[in-house]
Formats: sequence, structure tokens, C-alpha cells
Amino acid sequence: MDMENMLKAAETDSFAMEHLISDPRTVVVGCGGAGNNSVDRLQRIGVWGASTIAINTDRAHLERVHADKRVLIGKKITNGQGAGGHPEIAERCAEEAREELEILLRGADITFITAGMGGGTGTGTAPIVAEVAKELGSVVVSMATIPFTAEGRLKGQRASIGLEKLKRNSDSTIVLANDKLLKMVPKMPVNRAFSVMDQMISEVIKEITEAVTQPSLVNLDFADLRTVMAGNGAATVLYGENSANDPHTVVAEALDNPLVDVTYDGATAALIHMTSGPELNLRTMNEVVRGFTEIMDPDANVIWGARTDPRFSGQLKVMAVMNGVQMSCGSFPSVQMERMQTEMACIPIVQ
Repeated sequence: MDMENMLKAAETDSFAMEHLISDPRTVVVGCGGAGNNSVDRLQRIGVWGASTIAINTDRAHLERVHADKRVLIGKKITNGQGAGGHPEIAERCAEEAREELEILLRGADITFITAGMGGGTGTGTAPIVAEVAKELGSVVVSMATIPFTAEGRLKGQRASIGLEKLKRNSDSTIVLANDKLLKMVPKMPVNRAFSVMDQMISEVIKEITEAVTQPSLVNLDFADLRTVMAGNGAATVLYGENSANDPHTVVAEALDNPLVDVTYDGATAALIHMTSGPELNLRTMNEVVRGFTEIMDPDANVIWGARTDPRFSGQLKVMAVMNGVQMSCGSFPSVQMERMQTEMACIPIVQ
């Protein structure tokens, strides 16, 4: 049965709304300043079926964050004044708080971790949080930003080391390059530019979580999501927005603007979500999904969903998380290449 017929059958089938899945427990953990900002935005926009946790070594920053739980770690080490840009100090703080982290993360089916690499707290704590979640049996999806090239060699090197530690304990690691903001919003004030990245991270987490906690025309369960997100290699986020009458252009725009440099050929899995006005029809949805699957492995596992929103009348917004892509050497902060070229050549961020 082709997609259009499958959708029509699902839309008219009376049992589609009767067989709702039990909600998996989803936890979103923001580590350090950048991670806390993403959690704060996610808390403000709301996400069905997920609890949020903000972890920091900086009391002042933490007190400004909106989250279900706020955790100040390393009180005896930093006195609540932050890690001072030193990942090793933040790592000690996280190790000291390991038992507390185990209590917070126990029972989570999927754990999202968001952090900025290159600074102190996010770089040092995120790998420990991932390790704890993984040991407790959770699917771990990490979303890490890497610094602007202009931020210098030292910060880039810290980001490199932090990413290597983080990916070892994550099922999927989505890397977002701050340098890409220079192309997306080059003239936007800096605070608003960073909010674009926060918004992207928040929406990705929201869409993935609600894919299995909200009713859909096509029945999705946690096993589907686990298969897509776990162990599929490097991942990236794609985003496109244009006229609802031209889905091909929207897909092309998304594929042309990844937040990290990748090659899509042979991608093994994807989660695709589209938003449009009430006029969204089956043909448009079919063309969007086909536009992505045509460049992927023929046996790729694809989960997709759609939402209608009057605010997007006449417009079509598409966001996709694509796993199993190949990351180019240019995706890494340039400073770590000296070390990584000799040790590992150019490998994907994710195992």
C-alpha cells in the first residue's frame, strides 16, 4: 500500500484513536549555561510528556532558569560560582553529584541532554549525565553546540574533547555548529541569534517527544523511536520553510541548510515533522517525505508526523532529524583537527 492510501485508511479507521500507546518517561537535561537556556525555552513553549532538569555549577544563572527541577552541583567545589571555563572542575562536580543524578534519571525511557561544548560546566558535566542515564537503561540523545571558529583554539579544543566523551555514552549525538548561525541570521543581534539555536533545540526535542506521546494518524510507539534514535551513527538537524504550494523547494531548502556539514547519501534513519495551515493535504505530506527518503538508504527507517496550525496558513515548515549521515572534517572545530587527524582521521561524531 502506498503512503497516500495508507494515510487515507488510517484517517477513516475508527480504531486509530483507540490504540494509544502508554507514554514513555522522557527527561530533558540542560547542562551548563547554554543547556540551561535551551531547557528554559523548552519549558516556556511546553512539551507534552517530558520533564525538564537544569544542572549548573553557577547559582546565579540557575536561579533565572525555568525548569521542573533545578540542580546546583559542586557546592563545596565552586561555592555556586561556576566552573570558570574549566571542564575538569565541572566534571568533578558531576562525579560528586552522581548519586543525585541517578535518582533524577532513574526510570527515564529516553533522556535528552543539551549542552554547549567548549566552556566549563556543559563540557564537563554532559558526558557524566549521559553515562549515568545510559547505565540506567535509557536511550540517550545528546544535542551539543560547538563554538564559533572565532572563539579561538582553546575553546575549540575543549569542545573536541568534550564531544568525544559525550558521544561514547550517547546513542545519538546531534551536533549544531554556531558558525552556521553566521549564514542563517548574519545580521541579527547576538542574543536573538543564539535564541534561534535554542528554539531549534527546543523544537527538535518537542517534536521527537510528542511523536510518541500524542495521537497520530499513523500509530507510533516507543520501540519505533528507539530504533530510529539509537545507534544509527552521526545525526543532524534540517530545517526549511517556504510556500505550502511548493514542498519540493521546502525540502531542498532544508537539505541545503544543515546545522553541521554532512553527506546524506546512505542515511539510515530520520524523524520528519511538518507544520502547515488547515489546507495541508496528503499529496504535500507525501512529497515532503519522499523528498527526504529519495536520498536515503532504501531500507532507512523513517518516522514522520504533521500538524496543522492556522498561524502557518499558506506556509509549510519542515524539520527533520536525520541519522546515519556522514560528517565532513569541516564539521569539527578546526583546532581539534591537529589531534584528531592523527588519532582517528575523520570519523563521525557518534559511534
